[in-house]
Amino acid sequence: MPPAQSLIAKTPAGVLLDIDGVICVGARPIAGSIEAVRRLRERDIPVRFVTNTTRRPRRRILEDLRRLPLEIADGEIFTPARIARDLLTERGLAPLLIVHPDLGEDFTGLPQQGQTAVVVGDAGEAFSYQSLNGAFRALLHGAEFFALANNRNFLDSDGDLSLDAGPFVAALEFASGKKPLVLGKPAPAFFKLAVESMGLDMEDVAMIGDDAESDVGGAMAAGLMGVLVRTGKYRPGQEERLAEPPTSIEDDLSAAVAKLFG
Repeated sequence: MPPAQSLIAKTPAGVLLDIDGVICVGARPIAGSIEAVRRLRERDIPVRFVTNTTRRPRRRILEDLRRLPLEIADGEIFTPARIARDLLTERGLAPLLIVHPDLGEDFTGLPQQGQTAVVVGDAGEAFSYQSLNGAFRALLHGAEFFALANNRNFLDSDGDLSLDAGPFVAALEFASGKKPLVLGKPAPAFFKLAVESMGLDMEDVAMIGDDAESDVGGAMAAGLMGVLVRTGKYRPGQEERLAEPPTSIEDDLSAAVAKLFG
């Protein structure tokens, strides 16, 4: 295993944590991750949990984290669905949802008529020709296009990688010629919203994630420190595709917290 590199110039004032692949894999916590989060709490380091997961509603994500167990407030979790709902409400748009059935509850109560926005997440088995073709036609007829996330893949429950929402978003973009507004990582606005909730500046916050592209590359492009961990979906050499090397590369969350805060 290659040695961890480090370009850390200062101790962060706050931390953004990815969930799946960093804190846990499914319902199983990664060794040392719970203790690492507790160390951050003990040092009064503000923490926000930022995830591109779009198969579970916000309520379930919170319940699952508390079962690990972690003490987490509702306002500490940031999801693309949360941002999408706020944006749909602000613009008075009716969502045409291409999402996992379990995520539907995050969009209840929104308009069903009027100007439409196609909203694509990781629908899993719910992806079908019929649903994608319906979204394609809506885009051709003027619907707005929101991608909850644009990840290429995710670490599935069998330990192998599976297709995430990104390939399906790309298919709709190719077919319709319309570029989506990406709401989750690596969108700068997603990181900005989480950082602002802590009352901090972007350059004073570190993002810790297992996805070199969406977590680390996206965070660094937005002005944050980016720490890549070799757990979850990480595969050797992924960091070489980034425009600049990660601030640090560590074996896991526990090692990352030790490197950042001693």
